[in-house]
Amino acid sequence: MVLERGELAGWAEKIHAAGRTIAFTNGCFDLIHRGHLTSLLTAADAADQLVVAINSDDSVRALKGDGRPVIGQEDRALLIAALRPVSAVTIFAEPTPLECILRLRPDVLVKGSEYREEDIVGAREVLSWGGRILRVPMVQGLSTSQIIRAIRNLP
Repeated sequence: MVLERGELAGWAEKIHAAGRTIAFTNGCFDLIHRGHLTSLLTAADAADQLVVAINSDDSVRALKGDGRPVIGQEDRALLIAALRPVSAVTIFAEPTPLECILRLRPDVLVKGSEYREEDIVGAREVLSWGGRILRVPMVQGLSTSQIIRAIRNLP
């Protein structure tokens, strides 16, 4: 399911009121690969529900440059929402997903191990309400940028 920003807090309140936990992660998720799936599966195992915030098209362009994203935000949101481990998806346009995190109040904040805990947006807030941070090891040799370069080099 794809949730609008205004739906996040109410959805999360219902989950928490039922005694269930929420994990949260975010990213561009432009071209889905095994590294993404590994991260999402690990994140989903950390809580009862997994919410994924994806960067808007403008946000991806600002982070990755012209020519990105390859897949538009609505399509990326639907693709991620269709994955079995994902409970809900939302799109954010800000430079960071902090507003989403504050609305959801996740129990587990999940990011790749390339980030130090003190550099993870929202880590301080999640820890302040008793949540935890989970850093997922990266799958070596896989990235969307590498896939795009390989496609561009096809004859």
